Amino acid sequence: MKPIAPKITITEETDPVENAKSRERFAKFDRNYAWLEAHAAEVFSHRGKHICIAGQELFVADTVEEALTWAKSVHPEDDGRLIRYIPKTKTARIYAS
Repeated sequence: MKPIAPKITITEETDPVENAKSRERFAKFDRNYAWLEAHAAEVFSHRGKHICIAGQELFVADTVEEALTWAKSVHPEDDGRLIRYIPKTKTARIYAS
């Protein structure tokens, strides 16, 4: 039996209000990502932990839920949060498409 591919629908958002919200969310994410790059040594020292960056501030926890909940409680307005798991060991990674 041939597997059924999931149906994907792509739409273009044309509402200026929704587009403005999206641009603001991306701007917040970009600020958090810039903070990550500027503080990479500190961030990546938390091996085996989950991190969330919100409001250009680092939140570290044992689970992603804890990190996200903590970040949301301190920066509820930041919907451009960045979430990552920092692997326990530093190893070479190969990314290919």
